[in-house]
Amino acid sequence: MTQQPPDLILHNGKIATQDDRRSVVEAAAISDGKFLAVGSDREIMLLRDEHTRLIDLNKRTVIPGLNDSHLHLIRGGLNYNLELRWDGVPSLADGLRMLREQARRTPPGQWVRIVGGWSEFQFAERRMPTLNELNQAAPDTPVFVLHLYDRALLNRAALRAVGYTKDSPNPPAGEIVRDASGSPTGLLIARPNAMILYATLAKGPKLPPEYQVNSSRHFMRELNRLGITSAIDAGGGFQNYPEDYQIIEQLHKNGELTVRIAYNLFTQKPKGELADFQNWSGRLTPRQGDDYLRHNGAGEMLVYSAADFEDFLEPRPDMPGVMEQELKAVVSLLAKNRWPFRLHATYDETIAGALNVYEEVNREIPLQGLHWFIDHAETISQRSMDRIAKLGGGIAIQHRMAFQGEYFRDRYGSAATKRTPPILEMLRTGLPVGAGTDATRVATYNPFVSLYWLVTGKTVGGLAMYDDANRLDRMEALRLWTVGSSWFSTEQGAKGSIVAGQLADLAVLSADYFSVADEEIKNLESVLTIVGGEPVYAAEEFADLAPPLPPVLPDWSPVAAYGGYHKPATAPAVVHSHAVEHRCHEREISGGMGCLCWAF
Repeated sequence: MTQQPPDLILHNGKIATQDDRRSVVEAAAISDGKFLAVGSDREIMLLRDEHTRLIDLNKRTVIPGLNDSHLHLIRGGLNYNLELRWDGVPSLADGLRMLREQARRTPPGQWVRIVGGWSEFQFAERRMPTLNELNQAAPDTPVFVLHLYDRALLNRAALRAVGYTKDSPNPPAGEIVRDASGSPTGLLIARPNAMILYATLAKGPKLPPEYQVNSSRHFMRELNRLGITSAIDAGGGFQNYPEDYQIIEQLHKNGELTVRIAYNLFTQKPKGELADFQNWSGRLTPRQGDDYLRHNGAGEMLVYSAADFEDFLEPRPDMPGVMEQELKAVVSLLAKNRWPFRLHATYDETIAGALNVYEEVNREIPLQGLHWFIDHAETISQRSMDRIAKLGGGIAIQHRMAFQGEYFRDRYGSAATKRTPPILEMLRTGLPVGAGTDATRVATYNPFVSLYWLVTGKTVGGLAMYDDANRLDRMEALRLWTVGSSWFSTEQGAKGSIVAGQLADLAVLSADYFSVADEEIKNLESVLTIVGGEPVYAAEEFADLAPPLPPVLPDWSPVAAYGGYHKPATAPAVVHSHAVEHRCHEREISGGMGCLCWAF
């Protein structure tokens, strides 16, 4: 049978195919949204006819489209246009300037939200903002600043907006920090979990549906700018099914998804988890959907009694005695219905308890073939990895330690930090491993920050956590973001490589990932991103290929002024310190002088 000519040929490039041989080729041909052939320019150009489109790659490096195996994309999209992002901002002074400017343009009744993706260690000043600084920057506009999942800072206007007063009781899982008179200072502490932070943020205004559509499109375009073409959505607190999935369903129906999404369902009701999954399993079949939007199973929250939030400023939480009983009921249901599942678990103690349950369920209902996995696994032991391998599971890792490695080191020591998480041990054990970010709140959505962390073993503040025993070379780090992540949505062999028959998703990079200096990895981005053979983002010499995008709504959105991830023209100098770094005390964050405890 005669082969149909390709719709598109990309040539004159350095294409890292991520095939089993890690081949690098010059050209790729695409037909009907899939790769038709790859090889030399001469070989591939022989396939064209007069209708084939040609794109000259100008010797640029090309990689498979990046696949974030743990991203809160749906929730992030609904809120993106409301958020002032400090991701990548080099100094607190810059961040506060952005805050002042945004407060001036934000209309009455709206908030300024700085919701994750940053760490004080990225700043030249290496400290948090103080509450006085927030109050001075925005005396009348409510400001909510989320720091990881350990605390939030609210200015006086935000305290009024959420109604926290001297008479407000502490919630069961958090602390409203108070001054000597008993009045809230504006500092909220998550203890032992982040529910107080979620609940307070949820009090803010939401975008109307038509703006949520716009916001989701702009967030996906931002991800495309960074080379992301697929993501596994991990659900999230206060993300309800099906209500909060209507926007993404609408975009899918309209053919406007530019990131392929496999979504997991995150239970919403403590003590009602089993009822949630019983309801949902009657409405959805495993892997229901298509190549652009598909159901991916349960989690990352399966039962609330198994959630060990990764606040390394606090001691490791002990899981309640009911954890295994509650988890068994849910996992048994999922296994019976052949639903894949994922579980948020930071500490080995939590993972070991969950594996007790999984092994018990497996004796009755085999788990092999379900593509179940553990998320995070920062302190997992070799024993637990062996148990996961025996049951056919995998591990999805994220670069959370790039944002809080300093905190972990201060609590557990440098030796423990060297294997947190033990990525190379996971790979040597033969486990499927996929990379991701856990964005948008606990870390940045920028995959190149993750790749920088995997390759250098450094935090965004420059702390060298890992030695050669836990650092990956660049090709293998990239593999976790491509081939590796495809296993976690049961799409291995369908995406992740630039080979014939796989989905035609790729990113053309701004510089050569394989040769730039280590510090430049986190400054990379895409200049041409293709999903299903069609451009979804284009810049520089490819700018004419960029598809149209409506203006940001509302027009006062921080995204309209600042975009998303901050990319300075030149990378800021990394501040190095050999002195011991200490946690800022709550009274210093609340006070007016700022944190003065960092020694250089």
